[in-house]
Amino acid sequence: MVLFCSWSQLPVSMPQMIEPETVLMTQPTSRPRIIAIANQKGGVGKTTTAVNLATALAANEMRVLLVDIDAQGNASTGLDIDKDSEKPTVYDLLASEMTATDAIVRTIVPGLDLIPASMHLAGAELELLEADNREYRLSESLKSIGDTYDYVLIDCPPALGLLTLNALCAADSVLVPLQCEFYALEGLSHLVRTIERIRQNLNPSLEIQGVVLTMFDRRNNLSDMVASDVREHFGDKVYKTVIPRNVRISEAPSYGKPVLLYDWRCAGSKAYIHLAGEILKREREHRA
Repeated sequence: MVLFCSWSQLPVSMPQMIEPETVLMTQPTSRPRIIAIANQKGGVGKTTTAVNLATALAANEMRVLLVDIDAQGNASTGLDIDKDSEKPTVYDLLASEMTATDAIVRTIVPGLDLIPASMHLAGAELELLEADNREYRLSESLKSIGDTYDYVLIDCPPALGLLTLNALCAADSVLVPLQCEFYALEGLSHLVRTIERIRQNLNPSLEIQGVVLTMFDRRNNLSDMVASDVREHFGDKVYKTVIPRNVRISEAPSYGKPVLLYDWRCAGSKAYIHLAGEILKREREHRA
């Protein structure tokens, strides 16, 4: 496979990782596809997936906006953005009438912009309790971006509180990173029930984009067992691409870079490029 990539800072000889027919398949639309990346369990590779999937989509000439709505702000620091800056953040979108366009910052990745997190998000759940239209604050704010982007990815906190609820009410779909561990299916079933309740009461168009298996270790029989069980329960919703346990993926955030910029040759980078290609291909088939 050949890697299509127009980034000048990457080697010209970089192999193409996206099949040619998937590169130009996404036609401009009147609004972006909004995908919430969510799992109420922490440590499953959610933020890692948000940052690196956004980067991989941008490498395929998609215009991408990443929204960091997790108070930990790891997606922001993973893109070398200071979450303690005095500039507007996603908190301002939720707590005031500020629009998304006022809080967007450029990142080190060409084609990828960010609305950073803020330490103030830690108290935002309590502040929103008394707010009008509290579930739709993020949704209303994102309307200001119009057709500027092809994809908006929202990195949710590892909880099913008001911040995640705002993300799910703004989203068209939910992408679920799932660690290959013993209790994976139990947590996923709970999230699926939550998504169904939100679809019934708050966002009728919300759907499950897919499930991506993370931290997959081929040396471990448990990884194969979990993958088999998840595919049996959720069928085609589970992506064929799996994200392996990979040292370079773990190292990249400490340098303020996505793994594709830190080491594009490693197995982790290739996995996220393949995942982006699979998502784009499914989107094309869905729209056909």
